[in-house]
Amino acid sequence: MSDNDYQRRLGSRLRAIRQQQGMTLHQVEEQSEGKWKAVVVGSYERGDRAVSVAKLAELGEFYGVPVSELLPKEDVEPTRGEPLPSKVMLDLRKLSRADLDPELAPVSRFAHTIQLQRGDFNGNVLTIRGEDLRAMSVMFGTEPSELVVRLEDQGILAQV
Repeated sequence: MSDNDYQRRLGSRLRAIRQQQGMTLHQVEEQSEGKWKAVVVGSYERGDRAVSVAKLAELGEFYGVPVSELLPKEDVEPTRGEPLPSKVMLDLRKLSRADLDPELAPVSRFAHTIQLQRGDFNGNVLTIRGEDLRAMSVMFGTEPSELVVRLEDQGILAQV
């Protein structure tokens, strides 16, 4: 499945959630006091504009639904033919290193958001579910299995 296909499916899901809440795009803009512009949310819903994981988490908070509920429900096949892990464990200590690749800073922010949502502050590891991993992979424009490899290469995954 291409990134564009996934963006369109994600957009359809975002539209469905908004409509379930009985809101128009303009009502989203009004109720968010301008934080969520109708044109931006509409472009997310059409799949014309990629939504970062951080923005997806904020939009989920605005709608009052977990990020996992914003994601398309249909399973995505990994590109390498390898089974996608149902969850991965992030080493939070390694994720907070000063020498972390700056391009991976969104992973740190996403992990923090999940910690806040779950109230999980053990400080050592954080389990990321498959749907969360898919959300992060959208942000990086890659497949979940490729993101796992990148996180492994950076030493961010906790050893089980």
